Amino acid sequence: MPKVSLFNQNGSQVGEIELNESVFGIEPNQHVLFEAIVMQRASLRQGTHKVKVRSEVRGGGRKPWRQKGTGRARQGSIRSPQWRGGGTVFGPTPRSYSYKLPKKVRRLAIKSALSFKVLEENVLVLESLAFDAPKTKDFKTVLGGLSVEKKALIVTADLDENVALSARNIPGVTVVTADGINVLDVVNHDKLIMTKAAVEKVEEVLA
Repeated sequence: MPKVSLFNQNGSQVGEIELNESVFGIEPNQHVLFEAIVMQRASLRQGTHKVKVRSEVRGGGRKPWRQKGTGRARQGSIRSPQWRGGGTVFGPTPRSYSYKLPKKVRRLAIKSALSFKVLEENVLVLESLAFDAPKTKDFKTVLGGLSVEKKALIVTADLDENVALSARNIPGVTVVTADGINVLDVVNHDKLIMTKAAVEKVEEVLA
């Protein structure tokens, strides 16, 4: 079973914690990880792109010249696609890019992401994380005690408003609950910092 250090909120090591091997100790599947990241990034796309087709462009109600006898090609509207200022053919229209992967694939992806972090020794577990009031300075002190200098993903068991508000203004720091942990966030941050309760909750769901 993989073991990681257990820290208190001041950054002092107070022991070790054993992680569930079926969640944090599997052989990462890189292809499944890639598929999950592509799916999440596709779901983040707004899909609000839009061009006007010939029926939506202003003008062009009158036939520009008579059908026959002019020597020119027949035309029905000055807003046809071949005209300057005309409509666009087969242009983008609003759509959703989101799609779903099978449930087992999504579970394997998040397990692979967590196992990658353990292999890289970028997982830190805290006994607990709590603040009396929202204070960014206190949160920075915690990160300093843990020697975290780059992007960090903080995972708590449940939503703690003081923790979320304290971390909100720190660049590169994201706070999520154990229920909201996802592949893109795990991969996109250098350090994964979880509370002991969050680890237990994640193991309960994924094991």
